[in-house]
Amino acid sequence: MEAPHVLDRLEIDSASIDADSSYGDEMYESETSHARTNLFRTNLLIPRSYLRSTYTKSLSASVLAYEWIYGRRYHSYGAGTYKFPNDEREQARLDLCHDIYYLLLGQQLFLAPINPDGMRILDIGTGIGKWPIQMGDLYPSAEVIGTDLSPIQPHLVPPNVRFIIDDVEQQWDDNQAYDYIHCRYIAGSIRDWPALMRQCYQHLKPGGWVELQESCIYPYSEDDSLKPGNKWVEMLELLAQACALIGRTMDPGPYLKRFVEGAGFDNVAQHVYKLPVGSWPKDGRMKVIGSFMAMHYIDGVEGLTLRPFTETLGWSRPDVEALNEQVRQAIRTRGVHAMHD
Repeated sequence: MEAPHVLDRLEIDSASIDADSSYGDEMYESETSHARTNLFRTNLLIPRSYLRSTYTKSLSASVLAYEWIYGRRYHSYGAGTYKFPNDEREQARLDLCHDIYYLLLGQQLFLAPINPDGMRILDIGTGIGKWPIQMGDLYPSAEVIGTDLSPIQPHLVPPNVRFIIDDVEQQWDDNQAYDYIHCRYIAGSIRDWPALMRQCYQHLKPGGWVELQESCIYPYSEDDSLKPGNKWVEMLELLAQACALIGRTMDPGPYLKRFVEGAGFDNVAQHVYKLPVGSWPKDGRMKVIGSFMAMHYIDGVEGLTLRPFTETLGWSRPDVEALNEQVRQAIRTRGVHAMHD
């Protein structure tokens, strides 16, 4: 069993201290767009070998009859079980989240000690399907399956990639076992994590691996620059409260090791990373990651709060919008050197 990594303190870029008191959206958009262009400039062309995406379950009209609430679009399959939108704005946020994790892991798609060639691989909560598509590209002999409540994946995918529209908390229909199960960033959507881990264990081949990646919801600073009363922190605390009221945790990260060990897994390794918010780190890679995280919150806070706050906490839409704007301003403010684990 491997102990959590001891993390070095993140060094602060002195230029971020000397600059103006706040960022504008335009600055973050410029930083983020430039970094993503440099990172993915080689992935602009779709190979001719790509096929139209296929779904194991036919897409009925009801699956495509999305719900529209306050101008945002939500899934209809198992409506209400997932409180966050699936529209183009949310897909852009999920796309950015994939890039954040990819950079954080040193431009790796996984950490498990595996050779994916020839493996049968499952991606739980696949979202826009970017992870399985990249895995399918890199490992053409692997069979890669992504599952989600929403059919929002691209139409053109590698020939070894397919998608299942299903609720992963229900009994899995697939009787074939997997060599590797990947699950990332599904906080707030799972009611029973221990049960999900048991299903993963039951559907893995002997010697198979499961890999879970989640962020701890509560941010902190190493220099006490994140002060009590910060509206971003308040929003996250309220979001965690709203999800808890409907039986879903927004903070599974600290408990993942216990969940997988409780399901029967052995040889469990835990890796902890620092995830900065804002372009304050001195290290170039962490600066890019922090800029991405800032845009993730600035652009995505409405999708995170709208339904949980109005439907569960009883807030009015204007009150939610007012808090969201305060959150955006808190994220833009320089001098706050905050991060997640």
